[in-house]
Parts: sequence; structure tokens; C-alpha cells
Amino acid sequence: MQKKHILLVILLIFVLAISCKQKQPSETTPQVPEVDTIAEEVPAKDTTFRISLFFAGDIMQHDDQFKYALKDDGTYDYSECFQFVKQEIESADIAIANFETTLAGPPYHGYPNFCAPDKYLIDCMAAGFDIMLTANNHTCDRQKKGIERTIHVMDSVGIQHLGTYIDSASFKQDHPLLIEKNGFRIALLNYTYGLNGAKVPKPNIVNLIDTSQIAMDIEKAQSMEPDAIIAFMHWGIEYMLEPVVQQKKLANWLFNKGVTHIIGGHPHVVEPIEIRTDSITGEKHLLAYSLGNFISNQTHPNTFGGMTIRLDMEKDSTVRISNCDYSLYFVSQPPHNGLKQFRIYPTSIPDSLLTRHEYYRKHYMVDTIRTFLNKNNKGINEREVEFLQYNE
Repeated sequence: MQKKHILLVILLIFVLAISCKQKQPSETTPQVPEVDTIAEEVPAKDTTFRISLFFAGDIMQHDDQFKYALKDDGTYDYSECFQFVKQEIESADIAIANFETTLAGPPYHGYPNFCAPDKYLIDCMAAGFDIMLTANNHTCDRQKKGIERTIHVMDSVGIQHLGTYIDSASFKQDHPLLIEKNGFRIALLNYTYGLNGAKVPKPNIVNLIDTSQIAMDIEKAQSMEPDAIIAFMHWGIEYMLEPVVQQKKLANWLFNKGVTHIIGGHPHVVEPIEIRTDSITGEKHLLAYSLGNFISNQTHPNTFGGMTIRLDMEKDSTVRISNCDYSLYFVSQPPHNGLKQFRIYPTSIPDSLLTRHEYYRKHYMVDTIRTFLNKNNKGINEREVEFLQYNE
């Protein structure tokens, strides 16, 4: 009986020992008290891309322009033409203009067979221009040499261009011109209504306004999956402030085919601008019928000035216009040593700095052209560019 009691006590001690051991926490895997956890909110990364585009009108080259640009040592210098607009051009991510002359080499000539020194293009680049349009009615002024040498010079100095091509192979390779910058893909197209009766020398290609070809080009542009397609059209009637029916119809056709924005030229005077809103998608489209002249020696009414457009776009889940405005300029021609100087001035230049002739030109732009645009533009406002004076 006593033995039995002792066995029961030993068994009880053994059970208690095992029970206590099971309750002891493991030394190798310590228990961590459970707590409520809160996921840290990581700020969303800013994925909004932005780009600014600058559009200028016709860059022309008349006799008086290259005569003044000629220096005593036989070189040419056009830099002072752009000194008061250079900062505005450079402020954009991409600056584009219509280069309405050729670079066929000497002898140089103005109207009607335009040919400029290579330095003209180089100084346009130095002013901030990135892309030149070459399809216009003066493309064939110096025939095959004018087309091909202009392309070669532009390639050699590193400025992008569109509208004319050495042959069909280069056309297929380079048109549309796809620009990739700041997270954007933008396809550019350029066409002219004609060539002043000239025929395109073989095997060169000049983009003419042919809706069958344009439709194929737009399809090719769309296959590039761009954020925008911009068509530059050399169209309309010279010296007319209002677009003609053909321009309006072609603009509607281009938009219906998928073009996003349209920039026009050729009339050498400004024509109205509008921002259209798609009634279904709400997408906004820029339509500028004509920017007028950026620089020239033309004397017809309304031709001694023009406008530039600044187009700002944003992209996140959608692509949209964040801002769009235009600015007015005029070309000053003060005499110097028996020659005309050429300077592009914003209309903000103080009257006190102007000659009588310059005063007239400025106030014609301010009083006449500004009034006309304010009356006829739709959905866009003017932004007067600050005049920055430089020591001469």
C-alpha cells in the first residue's frame, strides 16, 4: 500500500514536470506579442509629364537681309535679328519654324528664287530653333541642288527637319518625324499646296497636299502610338487675313482623320486661331490658320510682323493642353550705314526706344492686328512677351 502511494506521488511529479516544461517559452523561437499593424502610406509618385512647344511663322530671306548680314571679312551674321526673341524661343522644349528659303550655296538671292547663306540656318539654331519645316512653295527655287543641299546642311549641323527628302527611301524612313522628349511621343507632318509651278526633280520628294497620301501618312503616324499628331500646312491665299473655304474644309478633314493640332502658314499675314473642343471626348485641338511672317523684308500690308504660339501639354492617364497662348512681334528695319537692319521685337518694347518708322510698325500690330485677332480668335488669349534690353 505504501509502495503504491509512492508510485502515485512519483507519477504526479512527472506529470507536473512535463506540464511546466510545455508552458516554458522556447529559447530559440521567442514569442512576440501580437500587435495591430498599419500599412505605411507611400506617397504616389508624380507621373505627370509636361512639354512646351513654340511655333513661329515664315523665316524668309530677301536681298536686303543678306546684304546687311554680310560683314567686312566676307562672313555672315544674323544673330542680332533674333536677340530680342532668343530667350522666348529657348524657353520652350521644342521650337519649330517654317524655313522658307533654300541653302543651295552662292550666289545668294532673294525673291523670287530664294537662296540664303548657311549661316542663316546656324543663327536660327543659335536662337533656339530645333526643327525646320521645308515643304513650302519656294522649296524648288533652286531646283535639285536647292532641295538636296538644304537637306544635307540641316543634317550636318544637327537640326531636325521635315517636308522634303532626297528620295523615296528617306521619305519612308523619316516621315512622319517622331519626336520623343520629356516622356512624350509627338508625330509631325508637313505639306505644301504647291511649288510655284515647278516640278519636283527626281528622285527628290516634296510633300504636297494630297489627301490620299496624307491619309496614309496619318495612319503611319498613328501606328507610332504618339501622344499627339501635329500637321503643318502651307496653304491659303497670300495677304488674306481670313482663311478660305478650302483651308477650313481641309482642317476639318485632318481632325476627322486623327490629327491633334494644325499649324498653318503661307499667307505671310496672321489669320485667326481657335481651340476646338471635341463634343464627344472633350479633347482640345489647336487650329492656327496662319502665323504670318516671323522675319522678312516684305512690305505688303500686314506682312511686317506675325505671331508665335506657345503650346503646353501634360500627360498622365490622358494627354491634354494645359495652356496655349500667342504673342505678337514685328520686324524693325532701322537704317544703318545705308542698309536696313533687321530685328524682331515683341510688342512690349517701349515706344521711347523706337524710331518713328518702328513706332508705326509696332502700333499697327498693336492697334490693327491685335484688334482683328481679339475679334476672330476662339478660345485663346494673347500673352505679351517681356522686352529684354541688351547692350549693343
